[in-house]
Amino acid sequence: MFKALVVDKSEEGVVSSEIKELENSSLPTEGNVTVAVEYSTLNYKDGLCITGNGGLVRNYPHIPGIDFAGTVEQSDDTRYKAGDKVVLTGWRVGEAWWGGYAQKARVKADWLVPLPDGLSTKQAMAVGTAGFTAMLAVMALEDHGLKPDQGEVLVTGAAGGVGSVATSILANLGYGVAGVTGRPDTADYLKELGASRIVAREELNETVKRPLESETWAGCIDAVGGAMLARVLGQMKYGASVSAVGLAGGAALPATVIPFLLRGVNLLGIDSVMQPFENRQRAWQRVVSDLPMGKLEKMVQHATLNDLPDLGAAILKGAVQGRVVVDVNG
Repeated sequence: MFKALVVDKSEEGVVSSEIKELENSSLPTEGNVTVAVEYSTLNYKDGLCITGNGGLVRNYPHIPGIDFAGTVEQSDDTRYKAGDKVVLTGWRVGEAWWGGYAQKARVKADWLVPLPDGLSTKQAMAVGTAGFTAMLAVMALEDHGLKPDQGEVLVTGAAGGVGSVATSILANLGYGVAGVTGRPDTADYLKELGASRIVAREELNETVKRPLESETWAGCIDAVGGAMLARVLGQMKYGASVSAVGLAGGAALPATVIPFLLRGVNLLGIDSVMQPFENRQRAWQRVVSDLPMGKLEKMVQHATLNDLPDLGAAILKGAVQGRVVVDVNG
Protein backbone atom coordinates (compact mmCIF):
# COMPACT_ATOMS: atom_id res chain seq x y z
CA MET A 1 0.00 0.00 0.00
CA PHE A 2 1.07 3.60 -0.55
CA LYS A 3 -0.41 7.02 0.16
CA ALA A 4 -1.29 9.41 -2.68
CA LEU A 5 -3.24 12.56 -3.47
CA VAL A 6 -5.92 11.31 -5.84
CA VAL A 7 -7.89 13.74 -8.02
CA ASP A 8 -11.25 12.53 -9.32
CA LYS A 9 -14.16 13.92 -11.32
CA SER A 10 -17.82 13.19 -10.59
CA GLU A 11 -20.42 12.41 -13.22
CA GLU A 12 -21.53 16.03 -12.85
CA GLY A 13 -18.03 17.20 -13.77
CA VAL A 14 -16.98 18.32 -10.28
CA VAL A 15 -13.27 17.80 -9.59
CA SER A 16 -12.18 16.91 -6.06
CA SER A 17 -9.02 15.64 -4.40
CA GLU A 18 -8.44 13.28 -1.48
CA ILE A 19 -5.55 11.50 0.24
CA LYS A 20 -6.02 7.76 -0.31
CA GLU A 21 -4.24 4.48 0.38
CA LEU A 22 -3.68 2.57 -2.86
CA GLU A 23 -2.49 -0.93 -3.69
CA ASN A 24 0.92 -1.26 -5.35
CA SER A 25 -0.84 -3.12 -8.16
CA SER A 26 -2.68 0.08 -9.11
CA LEU A 27 0.53 1.69 -10.45
CA PRO A 28 0.82 2.06 -14.26
CA THR A 29 1.81 -1.30 -15.75
CA GLU A 30 3.51 0.33 -18.76
CA GLY A 31 6.31 1.70 -16.57
CA ASN A 32 9.50 -0.28 -15.99
CA VAL A 33 11.02 1.45 -12.95
CA THR A 34 9.32 1.75 -9.55
CA VAL A 35 10.52 4.65 -7.42
CA ALA A 36 9.95 5.22 -3.71
CA VAL A 37 9.17 8.94 -3.90
CA GLU A 38 10.69 11.12 -1.21
CA TYR A 39 9.88 14.65 -2.37
CA SER A 40 7.82 16.40 -5.01
CA THR A 41 7.10 20.06 -5.63
CA LEU A 42 4.43 22.48 -6.82
CA ASN A 43 4.31 24.12 -10.25
CA TYR A 44 1.64 26.06 -12.13
CA LYS A 45 0.74 22.92 -14.09
CA ASP A 46 0.24 21.07 -10.81
CA GLY A 47 -2.24 23.73 -9.76
CA LEU A 48 -4.15 23.16 -13.00
CA CYS A 49 -4.16 19.38 -12.50
CA ILE A 50 -5.22 19.54 -8.83
CA THR A 51 -8.11 21.89 -9.56
CA GLY A 52 -9.15 20.32 -12.86
CA ASN A 53 -8.47 23.46 -14.88
CA GLY A 54 -6.71 23.72 -18.21
CA GLY A 55 -7.79 20.33 -19.56
CA LEU A 56 -4.40 18.75 -18.77
CA VAL A 57 -5.89 15.69 -17.06
CA ARG A 58 -8.02 13.59 -19.39
CA ASN A 59 -8.41 10.37 -17.39
CA TYR A 60 -9.67 10.11 -13.81
CA PRO A 61 -8.92 9.09 -11.10
CA HIS A 62 -5.49 10.67 -11.39
CA ILE A 63 -2.37 11.36 -9.31
CA PRO A 64 -0.83 14.78 -10.16
CA GLY A 65 2.76 15.89 -9.54
CA ILE A 66 4.91 16.69 -12.57
CA ASP A 67 8.17 16.34 -10.59
CA PHE A 68 9.56 13.90 -8.07
CA ALA A 69 12.84 12.66 -6.61
CA GLY A 70 13.45 9.46 -4.73
CA THR A 71 15.07 6.03 -4.64
CA VAL A 72 14.65 3.22 -7.16
CA GLU A 73 12.82 0.34 -5.56
CA GLN A 74 12.65 -2.01 -8.52
CA SER A 75 13.81 -1.77 -12.14
CA ASP A 76 13.35 -3.82 -15.29
CA ASP A 77 15.87 -1.58 -17.09
CA THR A 78 19.62 -2.14 -16.76
CA ARG A 79 20.32 1.59 -16.47
CA TYR A 80 18.85 1.67 -12.96
CA LYS A 81 18.99 -0.63 -9.97
CA ALA A 82 17.43 -0.71 -6.52
CA GLY A 83 18.96 2.00 -4.33
CA ASP A 84 19.76 4.48 -7.11
CA LYS A 85 18.71 8.07 -6.45
CA VAL A 86 16.79 9.59 -9.35
CA VAL A 87 14.97 12.75 -10.46
CA LEU A 88 12.05 13.10 -12.84
CA THR A 89 10.73 16.25 -14.49
CA GLY A 90 8.52 16.57 -17.55
CA TRP A 91 7.42 13.92 -20.06
CA ARG A 92 3.78 14.77 -19.17
CA VAL A 93 4.10 12.81 -15.95
CA GLY A 94 1.52 14.20 -13.54
CA GLU A 95 -0.67 15.15 -16.51
CA ALA A 96 -1.17 12.13 -18.79
CA TRP A 97 0.67 9.71 -16.47
CA TRP A 98 0.40 9.24 -12.71
CA GLY A 99 2.86 11.54 -11.02
CA GLY A 100 4.80 12.42 -7.91
CA TYR A 101 2.08 13.25 -5.35
CA ALA A 102 2.40 9.73 -4.01
CA GLN A 103 4.79 7.62 -1.99
CA LYS A 104 5.42 5.44 -5.05
CA ALA A 105 5.58 6.01 -8.78
CA ARG A 106 6.13 3.69 -11.71
CA VAL A 107 7.55 5.32 -14.83
CA LYS A 108 9.66 4.65 -17.90
CA ALA A 109 13.42 4.56 -17.42
CA ASP A 110 13.88 6.97 -20.35
CA TRP A 111 12.23 9.68 -18.27
CA LEU A 112 14.59 9.48 -15.31
CA VAL A 113 17.88 11.25 -14.64
CA PRO A 114 20.37 10.07 -12.01
CA LEU A 115 20.45 12.47 -9.07
CA PRO A 116 23.59 14.60 -9.60
CA ASP A 117 26.38 14.37 -7.04
CA GLY A 118 26.18 17.20 -4.56
CA LEU A 119 22.39 17.41 -4.61
CA SER A 120 19.94 15.77 -2.21
CA THR A 121 16.48 14.61 -3.29
CA LYS A 122 15.01 17.46 -1.21
CA GLN A 123 17.22 20.05 -2.92
CA ALA A 124 16.39 18.56 -6.32
CA MET A 125 12.72 19.25 -5.66
CA ALA A 126 13.46 22.73 -4.39
CA VAL A 127 14.80 23.15 -7.94
CA GLY A 128 12.15 21.04 -9.72
CA THR A 129 10.77 21.85 -13.15
CA ALA A 130 10.81 25.57 -12.36
CA GLY A 131 14.51 25.64 -11.53
CA PHE A 132 15.38 23.20 -14.31
CA THR A 133 13.56 25.49 -16.77
CA ALA A 134 15.38 28.53 -15.36
CA MET A 135 18.73 26.80 -15.92
CA LEU A 136 17.78 25.90 -19.50
CA ALA A 137 16.82 29.54 -20.07
CA VAL A 138 20.17 30.81 -18.76
CA MET A 139 22.03 28.27 -20.88
CA ALA A 140 20.12 29.36 -23.99
CA LEU A 141 21.04 33.02 -23.40
CA GLU A 142 24.68 32.06 -22.92
CA ASP A 143 24.63 29.88 -26.04
CA HIS A 144 23.47 33.00 -27.93
CA GLY A 145 26.38 35.07 -26.69
CA LEU A 146 25.24 36.66 -23.42
CA LYS A 147 28.08 37.71 -21.08
CA PRO A 148 27.98 39.54 -17.73
CA ASP A 149 29.70 42.69 -19.04
CA GLN A 150 26.98 43.37 -21.65
CA GLY A 151 24.45 44.89 -19.24
CA GLU A 152 21.43 44.05 -17.13
CA VAL A 153 19.35 40.94 -17.62
CA LEU A 154 15.60 41.31 -17.07
CA VAL A 155 13.66 38.56 -15.28
CA THR A 156 9.88 38.87 -15.46
CA GLY A 157 7.70 37.13 -12.89
CA ALA A 158 10.82 37.24 -10.77
CA ALA A 159 9.21 36.19 -7.47
CA GLY A 160 7.72 33.01 -8.98
CA GLY A 161 9.40 29.62 -9.14
CA VAL A 162 11.26 30.06 -12.44
CA GLY A 163 12.04 33.70 -11.76
CA SER A 164 13.43 33.08 -8.28
CA VAL A 165 15.88 30.44 -9.47
CA ALA A 166 16.81 32.42 -12.59
CA THR A 167 17.54 35.51 -10.47
CA SER A 168 19.80 33.52 -8.14
CA ILE A 169 21.70 31.78 -10.94
CA LEU A 170 22.24 34.95 -12.96
CA ALA A 171 23.41 36.92 -9.92
CA ASN A 172 25.78 34.12 -8.94
CA LEU A 173 27.26 34.18 -12.46
CA GLY A 174 27.97 37.90 -12.15
CA TYR A 175 25.03 39.39 -14.06
CA GLY A 176 23.16 42.49 -13.01
CA VAL A 177 19.57 41.32 -12.59
CA ALA A 178 16.47 43.50 -12.87
CA GLY A 179 13.54 41.63 -11.36
CA VAL A 180 9.98 42.43 -12.44
CA THR A 181 7.27 41.89 -9.86
CA GLY A 182 3.72 43.03 -9.28
CA ARG A 183 4.02 42.50 -5.54
CA PRO A 184 6.00 45.27 -3.80
CA ASP A 185 6.34 43.09 -0.68
CA THR A 186 8.63 40.72 -2.62
CA ALA A 187 11.32 43.37 -3.24
CA ASP A 188 13.44 42.40 -0.21
CA TYR A 189 13.10 38.72 -1.09
CA LEU A 190 14.34 39.35 -4.64
CA LYS A 191 17.25 41.46 -3.42
CA GLU A 192 18.27 38.62 -1.09
CA LEU A 193 18.34 36.34 -4.12
CA GLY A 194 20.65 38.77 -5.92
CA ALA A 195 18.45 41.19 -7.87
CA SER A 196 20.23 44.53 -8.22
CA ARG A 197 17.08 46.37 -9.30
CA ILE A 198 13.33 45.93 -8.85
CA VAL A 199 11.03 46.86 -11.75
CA ALA A 200 7.32 47.33 -11.04
CA ARG A 201 5.08 45.23 -13.25
CA GLU A 202 3.09 48.35 -14.17
CA GLU A 203 6.12 49.76 -16.00
CA LEU A 204 6.04 46.94 -18.55
CA ASN A 205 2.57 45.48 -18.83
CA GLU A 206 1.09 48.04 -21.20
CA THR A 207 1.37 47.74 -24.96
CA VAL A 208 2.91 50.79 -26.62
CA LYS A 209 2.51 51.92 -30.20
CA ARG A 210 6.24 52.28 -30.79
CA PRO A 211 7.78 48.96 -31.91
CA LEU A 212 11.21 50.03 -30.59
CA GLU A 213 12.17 51.81 -27.39
CA SER A 214 15.57 52.60 -25.86
CA GLU A 215 17.99 49.66 -25.87
CA THR A 216 17.88 48.63 -22.22
CA TRP A 217 18.32 44.91 -21.58
CA ALA A 218 21.22 42.63 -22.52
CA GLY A 219 19.02 39.59 -22.07
CA CYS A 220 15.69 38.52 -20.62
CA ILE A 221 14.08 35.47 -19.05
CA ASP A 222 10.34 35.93 -19.49
CA ALA A 223 7.75 33.92 -17.57
CA VAL A 224 4.85 36.24 -18.38
CA GLY A 225 4.32 36.40 -22.14
CA GLY A 226 1.47 38.52 -23.49
CA ALA A 227 1.74 42.29 -23.61
CA MET A 228 4.77 42.36 -21.31
CA LEU A 229 6.85 40.17 -23.62
CA ALA A 230 5.82 42.31 -26.59
CA ARG A 231 6.95 45.42 -24.74
CA VAL A 232 10.25 43.88 -23.64
CA LEU A 233 11.13 42.81 -27.19
CA GLY A 234 11.21 46.48 -28.16
CA GLN A 235 13.59 47.29 -25.29
CA MET A 236 16.26 44.67 -26.00
CA LYS A 237 19.76 45.68 -26.99
CA TYR A 238 21.01 44.97 -30.49
CA GLY A 239 21.48 41.20 -30.98
CA ALA A 240 20.13 40.38 -27.51
CA SER A 241 17.96 37.37 -26.72
CA VAL A 242 14.82 36.63 -24.73
CA SER A 243 14.25 33.15 -23.27
CA ALA A 244 10.48 32.63 -23.19
CA VAL A 245 9.49 30.18 -20.45
CA GLY A 246 5.87 30.95 -19.54
CA LEU A 247 2.56 32.64 -20.24
CA ALA A 248 1.27 33.86 -16.89
CA GLY A 249 0.19 37.07 -18.64
CA GLY A 250 -1.43 35.37 -21.61
CA ALA A 251 -0.57 33.38 -24.72
CA ALA A 252 -1.21 36.16 -27.24
CA LEU A 253 1.79 38.21 -28.40
CA PRO A 254 0.69 41.70 -29.54
CA ALA A 255 4.05 42.52 -31.10
CA THR A 256 5.62 43.43 -34.45
CA VAL A 257 8.56 41.87 -36.25
CA ILE A 258 10.50 45.16 -36.10
CA PRO A 259 12.74 44.18 -33.11
CA PHE A 260 13.79 41.05 -34.99
CA LEU A 261 14.46 42.86 -38.28
CA LEU A 262 16.10 46.09 -37.08
CA ARG A 263 17.85 44.95 -33.91
CA GLY A 264 18.45 41.27 -34.57
CA VAL A 265 16.63 40.32 -31.36
CA ASN A 266 16.26 36.57 -30.73
CA LEU A 267 13.16 35.02 -29.15
CA LEU A 268 14.16 31.64 -27.75
CA GLY A 269 11.49 29.12 -26.81
CA ILE A 270 12.36 27.06 -23.72
CA ASP A 271 10.69 23.67 -23.35
CA SER A 272 11.52 21.55 -20.32
CA VAL A 273 9.07 18.71 -20.91
CA MET A 274 10.64 16.84 -23.85
CA GLN A 275 14.31 17.77 -23.40
CA PRO A 276 16.67 14.93 -24.45
CA PHE A 277 18.65 13.12 -21.78
CA GLU A 278 21.99 14.79 -22.57
CA ASN A 279 20.55 18.30 -22.18
CA ARG A 280 18.89 17.26 -18.93
CA GLN A 281 22.17 16.04 -17.51
CA ARG A 282 23.95 19.20 -18.62
CA ALA A 283 21.32 21.41 -17.00
CA TRP A 284 21.31 19.49 -13.72
CA GLN A 285 25.11 19.65 -13.54
CA ARG A 286 24.93 23.41 -14.10
CA VAL A 287 22.36 23.68 -11.30
CA VAL A 288 24.84 22.04 -8.92
CA SER A 289 27.66 24.39 -9.93
CA ASP A 290 25.77 27.66 -10.50
CA LEU A 291 22.83 27.78 -8.07
CA PRO A 292 23.91 28.73 -4.53
CA MET A 293 22.27 26.27 -2.15
CA GLY A 294 21.95 28.94 0.55
CA LYS A 295 19.84 31.06 -1.77
CA LEU A 296 17.84 28.02 -2.81
CA GLU A 297 16.82 27.48 0.82
CA LYS A 298 15.57 31.08 1.04
CA MET A 299 13.08 30.33 -1.75
CA VAL A 300 11.56 27.24 -0.16
CA GLN A 301 8.37 26.68 1.75
CA HIS A 302 7.64 23.17 2.97
CA ALA A 303 4.40 21.24 2.51
CA THR A 304 2.81 17.80 2.75
CA LEU A 305 0.26 16.05 0.56
CA ASN A 306 -2.49 17.45 2.79
CA ASP A 307 -1.48 21.03 1.91
CA LEU A 308 -1.67 20.57 -1.85
CA PRO A 309 -5.35 21.30 -2.56
CA ASP A 310 -5.05 24.77 -1.02
CA LEU A 311 -1.61 25.41 -2.53
CA GLY A 312 -2.80 24.28 -5.96
CA ALA A 313 -5.52 26.92 -5.91
CA ALA A 314 -3.12 29.55 -4.54
CA ILE A 315 -0.47 29.11 -7.24
CA LEU A 316 -3.10 29.72 -9.94
CA LYS A 317 -3.82 33.08 -8.30
CA GLY A 318 -0.13 34.04 -8.24
CA ALA A 319 -0.12 33.79 -4.45
CA VAL A 320 2.80 31.37 -4.07
CA GLN A 321 6.28 32.85 -3.68
CA GLY A 322 9.40 30.92 -4.63
CA ARG A 323 9.44 27.13 -4.45
CA VAL A 324 7.30 24.60 -2.58
CA VAL A 325 8.91 21.32 -1.53
CA VAL A 326 6.39 18.55 -0.82
CA ASP A 327 7.38 15.78 1.61
CA VAL A 328 5.14 12.96 0.41
CA ASN A 329 5.90 10.98 3.57
CA GLY A 330 5.17 13.88 5.92
